[in-house]
Amino acid sequence: MIDDEGFSEHLEEWQKTAADYAMHTTSSRPTKPVGEYNHTVIKVNGSHVEHWLNGLKVVEFEAWTPEWYALKAKGKWKDTPGYGLAKKGFIALQDHGSEVWFKNIKIKQL
Repeated sequence: MIDDEGFSEHLEEWQKTAADYAMHTTSSRPTKPVGEYNHTVIKVNGSHVEHWLNGLKVVEFEAWTPEWYALKAKGKWKDTPGYGLAKKGFIALQDHGSEVWFKNIKIKQL
């Protein structure tokens, strides 16, 4: 989680809200004002990934395709061989020094 507007350093598009970090950007960031909760749904069905933010689909891609591997090879993850290869594992929530709140986190197997 990062504050696109108030973060103290310059942010690249691939770092901002709704992006698939360092892989897929989005042109739409339908965020709510500070103090209101955003609602995010991330659906992973096999290799198909969709990220929904406040009811709008903001990112959609197929993982592990030649295009996906090309993005990985030319970007931030080029020196991280295992990045994005796990088909199951843990979910982590990360902040970047700003206050952040979470509620009603649910994980459902499709």
